[in-house]
Amino acid sequence: MSSLHPVHSQQQGIPCLDLTPFREGTDPLGVAKAFGAALEQVGFVIVTGHGIPEALIQTAYESVLAFYDLPLEQKMQAAIPDRVKNRGYLPIGIESVAATRGAEVPYDLCEALVFNDLFREDPQRPQAGLDPDSGNLWPTHPAGLRAALLAYDAALLRLTETLMRISALALDLPETYFLPFMEGKGGVLRAVHYPEQEVEPLPGQLRYGAHSDYGGFTLLRQDGAPGGLQVYSKSEEWIDVQAVPNSFVINVGDLLARWTNDRWRSTLHRVVNPPREAFGSSRRLSLVYFTAPRDDAWIECLPTCQDENHPPRYAPVQAGEYIRSKLDVSMIGETGQ
Repeated sequence: MSSLHPVHSQQQGIPCLDLTPFREGTDPLGVAKAFGAALEQVGFVIVTGHGIPEALIQTAYESVLAFYDLPLEQKMQAAIPDRVKNRGYLPIGIESVAATRGAEVPYDLCEALVFNDLFREDPQRPQAGLDPDSGNLWPTHPAGLRAALLAYDAALLRLTETLMRISALALDLPETYFLPFMEGKGGVLRAVHYPEQEVEPLPGQLRYGAHSDYGGFTLLRQDGAPGGLQVYSKSEEWIDVQAVPNSFVINVGDLLARWTNDRWRSTLHRVVNPPREAFGSSRRLSLVYFTAPRDDAWIECLPTCQDENHPPRYAPVQAGEYIRSKLDVSMIGETGQ
């Protein structure tokens, strides 16, 4: 795709957009227009030309995979006792994300390693234990995990700023409009592992149940293993989101949809089980980065997303309180293991 022509292509119904013309300043408004159109129509967009080296992404991916190769008792050393969802190791059996939409289904078939506000951490501090600045709990092994994830998180924080600048132009706002809302706020980095399914899932049980995300943008680096991401389209069909080399899948969360008066769609999505007859390994690892405004930010309908025919649909909400309420519902009481 020519960097001078950012009009998006389609990948199985999901728009694919090159960010290079925005980053290089050759056609920022063209990128913003295509970006906004994708989020209005689908709520998802695949972005390339994001400027993050593939080697940096791959190092983070391999480091996390090495953690999941450890025995369960070693992984549990990184579990926070009160099982908060935004930090530490979460074993299989304590989460059912579909519960946030009222579904009564078995626990999700995944485990996760979660870090919050990594930008607060001193990169010179040794890995292992509780970080005093962020509250994250680091496993002792594998060596190099912390360095890899700090570098990855820093790159995604910069990409988030780029996306918020693009968003402002797409919504007919000044380019820096959203930056004060994001100031001093890092993302939540969630490394999700979907192991091989040696036992057939229970009825209604998925790798990750149907849900919408809670906050701002979600930035996903997925691999191509079978049993992956699906998006629920306007035509009421589940669409597979294929892995595109050196790309991120971006989608809108509930809070951002409220902010735009539902002009941008917070779309239902899920991670399905691999076919029982899948050839080769179906083990899957996704690096997911959740963004949101500052906890104390009040989110109300944007001025460019309302008029006489489109009055505000939602009352103002405080960002942190809204997202915490969603997180609490998704955690279940028993391990199910």
